[in-house]
Amino acid sequence: MAKVAVVLSGCGVFDGAEIHESVLTLLALEENGAQYQCFAPDIPQYHVVNHLTGDEMEESRNVLVESARIARGNVKPITQLKASDYDALLFPGGFGAAKNLCDFAFKGKDCVIDANVMAAAKDFAQNQKPIGFICIAPAMIPRIYGEGAHLTIGNDADTANAIEAMGGQHISCPVNEFVVDEERKVVSTPAYMLAGNISEAASGIRKLVSKVLEMV
Repeated sequence: MAKVAVVLSGCGVFDGAEIHESVLTLLALEENGAQYQCFAPDIPQYHVVNHLTGDEMEESRNVLVESARIARGNVKPITQLKASDYDALLFPGGFGAAKNLCDFAFKGKDCVIDANVMAAAKDFAQNQKPIGFICIAPAMIPRIYGEGAHLTIGNDADTANAIEAMGGQHISCPVNEFVVDEERKVVSTPAYMLAGNISEAASGIRKLVSKVLEMV
């Protein structure tokens, strides 16, 4: 049975992990007979957003603590994540992936990935273990893999241009499909970068999870 690590970035589309994408990812793993363990950085969120109004709130929350909402408490600090313990790694999307795991939401092509997130991802990459990236999370791929990695965030031109400027090779992709870089064992799908509802998001996520497990 494959063992998969899932990195969350909080709880909520505007300031953390996209909840639908995260839950769909965990469901797809179980449906494919895989075991999973959730991880998250033990750091403050960039900010907290009122998901009812869209306004920024004057409070602070912790990424690991918020991720525990999705993981039902079963989440570990990302500093405990070692590639030797798992067969694959998955990154659901949401703005948290671009605000808390890295700062792509603010710096675009000049973004930097959180040091502990980068260390974990590099550990999997260097050990040739597959990684799946969902929604906006693929923006991290050029930083992790360097020049030439194939990936998708769907078809948003500005985001794709920033990724190309970082050295990635962006490929337009519909919501119900995925892009795979066989050489690097990297899989990506647009999910809510394109999805109009939860069913559309699920279509690509299920295929991504199946492909990642196939590459184990």
